[in-house]
Amino acid sequence: MKKSLLATALAAVIFVPAASAIEIYKDDKNAVEIGGFIDARVINTQGETEVVNGASRINFGFTREMTDGWKAFTKLEWGVNPFGNSEIVYSSESNFESQSGDFLNNRLGYVGLSHDTYGSLTIGKQWGAWYDVVYNTNYGFVWDGNAAGVYTYNKADGAINGVGRGDKIVQYRNGFGDVSFAVQAQLKNNSFYTCENLPGLSTDCEERWNNNEESQEVDYGYTYGGSVTYQATDKLVLTAGVNRGEFDVSFHTGEQITAVDLIYGAGVTWGNFDADGFYGAANFNKNENHDTDNLGRLIKDSYGIESLFSYKFENGLRPFISYNLLDAGSDYVIQPNNVDPTDVFKRQFVVAGLHYVWDANTVLYIEGRKDFSDFSSADQEQEARMSISEEDGIAIGIRYTL
Repeated sequence: MKKSLLATALAAVIFVPAASAIEIYKDDKNAVEIGGFIDARVINTQGETEVVNGASRINFGFTREMTDGWKAFTKLEWGVNPFGNSEIVYSSESNFESQSGDFLNNRLGYVGLSHDTYGSLTIGKQWGAWYDVVYNTNYGFVWDGNAAGVYTYNKADGAINGVGRGDKIVQYRNGFGDVSFAVQAQLKNNSFYTCENLPGLSTDCEERWNNNEESQEVDYGYTYGGSVTYQATDKLVLTAGVNRGEFDVSFHTGEQITAVDLIYGAGVTWGNFDADGFYGAANFNKNENHDTDNLGRLIKDSYGIESLFSYKFENGLRPFISYNLLDAGSDYVIQPNNVDPTDVFKRQFVVAGLHYVWDANTVLYIEGRKDFSDFSSADQEQEARMSISEEDGIAIGIRYTL
């Protein structure tokens, strides 16, 4: 069991979330694989119907056999947008503040060493240890999880605080018996600017900072995280983890705050999403200064719940339903600005879908989202802007995996 679990933990370094890959070259020392998928969908939401890209991607994996049981490996992955840009903000792969029109954008890039006994060490842009805790509810194609603290800063990729596809991470993984673990440090020191989308002001937050207009300068340094996975039975998996960072915020008014970015929680999974039969997963987290609301304002504290349940029939049909809740309550904004102190942020929605797994690498699907969020505010214009990316929707598509 030890060797099997350790192999799974090390494979997670290269292939989380799980995806197939094609070996295009192999000799007695080197191997090269290509993977990824193209996902095209027609989506109706926010009063529009469009053909859009479904987070399509392509990746290359390289491994090299070294001496004494060691392996060297690297992984490079890019997001691909083959269908043109879309103005609809509909998934965690899109950034609410801006969308890139580039054909390629960087998703992952890291290099590492691994050993069956001594574990693995990786350096670069990679999935954070926190993702091990919560990724098992993240299997919806269109509206995936936005309450587990992964896609922070309003549905970006979790790069800033190392919980999603984190930048500049050093990560170690290993496993013993039925337990595997990951620990990491995000070694960076950078500054960025944030601001609200206010009428009459530039959308360039740094420009507003230089003009002493409503904006904030954020200095964000190192982060640290860890996770533990326990394979209780062949179907039952328990996970737990934590991630912590710290940043200083300077306001255009001259005020300053220091905030600790903290998230911790646990998850439980039964079964395998891609296997026949029942699959269920749920996770819970508590967090402080970890994410922003839909206007980019830092959330003081909140809790998140995600769950997903599915059943895959032998004929390839896989219905599923998922529930997401990220609740910050009222009085959650810590920024010293002129906002209603009773603003409410409660992101809550249900997604139901039906996948037809024609074969392991070709899936036809339909998914629908029903929103139950509460973004109450005395400012009706602000409330409307908070709600615009959280509307109901329906999508049909096809995912072709390499």
